[in-house]
Amino acid sequence: MPQSDHRGLRLVSLLLVDMLVINLAFVGAHWLRYGAGLGGPVALAIPYAAYAPWGLVLTALLIPIYRLEGLYARRRRQTGAETAYAVATGTIVGVALLTVLLYGLRPEAQSRLMLPYATVLIVVGISITRWLNLLLRRRRLRQGIGVVETLVVGAGETGRRVMGAIMADSDMGYRVLGFLDDDPVKRDQPLGRFPPLGDTVALGRILHSGAPTPEGVVRKVDAVVIALPWQAREHIVQLADMAERAGAQVHIVPDLFQMSLNRVDMATLGGLPLIAVRAPVVSGWTGGVKRTLDVLVSGGLLILFAPLLVVIALLIKLDSSGPVLYVQPRVGTGGRLFRFFKFRSMQIGAHGRLDSLRAVNEASGPLFKMKRDPRVTRVGRWLRRYSLDELPQLWNVLKGDMSMVGPRPPIPDEVERYAPWHRRRLEMAPGLTGLWQVSGRSDLNFDEMVMLDLYYAENWSLGLDLKILLRTVPTVLLGTGAY
Repeated sequence: MPQSDHRGLRLVSLLLVDMLVINLAFVGAHWLRYGAGLGGPVALAIPYAAYAPWGLVLTALLIPIYRLEGLYARRRRQTGAETAYAVATGTIVGVALLTVLLYGLRPEAQSRLMLPYATVLIVVGISITRWLNLLLRRRRLRQGIGVVETLVVGAGETGRRVMGAIMADSDMGYRVLGFLDDDPVKRDQPLGRFPPLGDTVALGRILHSGAPTPEGVVRKVDAVVIALPWQAREHIVQLADMAERAGAQVHIVPDLFQMSLNRVDMATLGGLPLIAVRAPVVSGWTGGVKRTLDVLVSGGLLILFAPLLVVIALLIKLDSSGPVLYVQPRVGTGGRLFRFFKFRSMQIGAHGRLDSLRAVNEASGPLFKMKRDPRVTRVGRWLRRYSLDELPQLWNVLKGDMSMVGPRPPIPDEVERYAPWHRRRLEMAPGLTGLWQVSGRSDLNFDEMVMLDLYYAENWSLGLDLKILLRTVPTVLLGTGAY
């Protein structure tokens, strides 16, 4: 089914469900007031038929109000709390308008409690249906239904931001088929899972015949995201026109000298546009909030896990000779070195054997990973499976070397092999867990990890930290992507 048909069907289904919920809410409110007697006894039981027009009028009021709240936007991304807030705000406005109408018309049905009951039922009912719709949509996306096949034009910093954002927010429904770039170096090097598909001249051919995938399947391009530098503005217009004529959605990401839009404020001065650069996302009071969360969570977990830490230390001692803790220099914020603690999961002298194993490295970039690393001890393999070897890092968090959430702390040898764009991940404190850890862990390659780290750094919020911490729990318990 074409994407336009999916979007039209989704809009119609949302409208029909909302209409049904609004009118069922009036049925429920009538039962609460007259059937259950909630609110005290009534002198006269007014039949529901007298209230039915109220539901129809409120439906006519609420649907356009919900539209203004963005509840029917094609690709609006909202959390459950944001959706419930939008529904509540719109419903209250609609009920207020209905109250004004009823005051002027003075209908026979006059129970004052009907509208408050209906308001609560509408908010709860629509919020639940939107949550169920989100779960159903996620399932459809996993099956490939309704996915927007996307081509990114530009593999520079802005293009990498786009690909990182799509990886970090799979609920948006975009899937990157690959990217185009005129730079002879960039157009020959994959970015994580995203393959290069040639230079920008190839756009017309790909729009016409489709984009090949690594599995050998050719997919039609539904959307084109143009993320080229601002100097190429004339070329951007040509590419956008070409994509639009081919029937693809066109999105142009404003480059703004390769700054994230999260770091700029827009204003005017006498009609002239002004761009003001904000301080980094995590600074000032926001940095204080993040640090407070780190201290409270790490301190609490150290106390809670104290018995487990002792048991793990004894198991390590009984399993192999050597110290319980493995202490290693790691690179923190701004390139500063710090002493990194974790439970020892390898045999003594494991680092000296690293060069002999590089030929069988299963990770990309400067990382080294092996699913069956011969240097790992018996207890160490179990510790790594459930990330228990990382519990001593709670002390690093408490000290301030790390944060509960942030990029993975690299070793100095890795940093020496970073590409220039990789180094931007060092601008934020490293974390015990992070966005890439809950998005695939060791199943992601290095470029994908960095793109997710940069997305996190540019979109940080307390809510995002809490979401990642909550997602870490099932990821660790299931051992997803860990080795």
